[in-house]
This record gives sequence, structure tokens and C-alpha cells, in this order.
Amino acid sequence: MNFKNIYIGQIINERVAESGIEISRICNFFKCDEEKIEEMYKAKSLETEILLRWSKLMGYDFFRLYSQHLILYAPEKTIDNRIKVKRSSLPQFRKNIYTKDLIDFIVEQIESSKMTKDEVIIKYRIPKTTLYKWLRKYKN
Repeated sequence: MNFKNIYIGQIINERVAESGIEISRICNFFKCDEEKIEEMYKAKSLETEILLRWSKLMGYDFFRLYSQHLILYAPEKTIDNRIKVKRSSLPQFRKNIYTKDLIDFIVEQIESSKMTKDEVIIKYRIPKTTLYKWLRKYKN
């Protein structure tokens, strides 16, 4: 899975093919025709309401793909001591919640020699102890 460039329509299409769900059921769920569904399959991005509906229909959290992108590619936030940090009314989420897909991706990068352990630690800011635990537990 490529978390850097997410083409959500293509991913949804793959999930539909895996599940074997009929296009007529999808059309009924979205109250639209097959042409509109095909347009969604070709889309790089979708509105959140539509993506939420796809997640419900397919029983798969498509938003998690974007969360994994943030974990891997978002720049680390630095806080300057001179700037007062404002509290937000929005919920705060931990950034370092690693899913099985993400762990598999990292382990595969190391096993295929695409990246070294040190490169993974530096690029993705994964703690050394965490990485070594993953390698012991998930190495093929």
C-alpha cells in the first residue's frame, strides 16, 4: 500500500472487487446510477460525507489511509517557547497509533533492503525500541 499518494477511488474499487458486492446494491445505497459510481472509482479524492458512506457500506475505515499518511509524512510540529499555545476545543488524537498495515509497510521496507533501520527511525520518527519490537514480532 502506497500511503504517500492516495487515490481513494481506486482503493474503494479494489475493496468492492474483493468483497463481491453488487453494483445494484451500491447504486441503491448511494441513490445514484452506475455512471456516478464509476466516476467515484476514478476520483483521486472524495467528499468526507461520501467517504463516510463508503466506509459504512464496505465495513472498512477509508479515513485510516489518510491517518497513516499523516503518521508517515506529516512534518513534526515544533513549539517555540515564545509562542503561547492555544487550547483547542477539538479532540486531540495521538499521532503515533500504528496499525498493522503501517507496521507491515515498515517491516517490508527493511526486509526488502529499500531502507535501513536507521533511515526508518529518522524518516518516520519511530522509536528505536518500537522498531526492534516490530522486527522481532512481525519479521517473515
